[in-house]
Amino acid sequence: MSDLARSRKARLRQEWMCETVFRPLAHLIVVPLARLRVPPPAVVFAAAACGLASAVALGRGALVPAALLLQAKTLLDNADGQLARLTGNVTAFGRYLDSECDLLVNAALFAGVGWYAGTGAAAALGFAALTLVLSINFNVERLARGAPASWDASVLGRAYGVLYGWQDRVIERLLRGRPDVSTVGVLAQLGMSSQLLAFGLCIALGHPTAFAWIAAAELAAVLALCVLTTSTTEVSLDHH
Repeated sequence: MSDLARSRKARLRQEWMCETVFRPLAHLIVVPLARLRVPPPAVVFAAAACGLASAVALGRGALVPAALLLQAKTLLDNADGQLARLTGNVTAFGRYLDSECDLLVNAALFAGVGWYAGTGAAAALGFAALTLVLSINFNVERLARGAPASWDASVLGRAYGVLYGWQDRVIERLLRGRPDVSTVGVLAQLGMSSQLLAFGLCIALGHPTAFAWIAAAELAAVLALCVLTTSTTEVSLDHH
């Protein structure tokens, strides 16, 4: 098995944009990082720094640099997980840190949208919609595998429970059963890599607020899809 294959996250369905574009590009970074024994959390912090720099650039109206920094964040965001899996350093700490940094960066990005365009309400709506779309994506995959929601008693684990635990519970009640695998496949295409690519394109084209409305439309479609396609079919991550 190749290093690229060993660094792949086990999922029922993969995100096409991530698998065909960002993961192969991130692998070019991961190989030297692994040789240098760079810890995955350092890459998480680098990704967050790029994301926050993108938000600052966006707020100041430097749209092209903001869009490029956002793609750099996506690249590093893929690299940290790949590095952890390739080097056998997958930890709960890394999972919590990554998720919480992502939420912080997304909040900063939409704050940048509101500051740049003077559309605070639309930016807040976009942030809430994107957060819920990504959370539903995660939970649909989790519930399809029959995995419980979990976090530990560490500081980051408790923060994760506060930030995401209520979302897990709400989505479990909404779905009322195990999602169909086809639903998992559709929602996988709305993962973070694809979302930030679309966000970057909107920024580069001079219409960052457009992504807020895209995220709101995605949320409406995702909720409808989940309600219509929930089943009690059991699935597993076993590959044959």
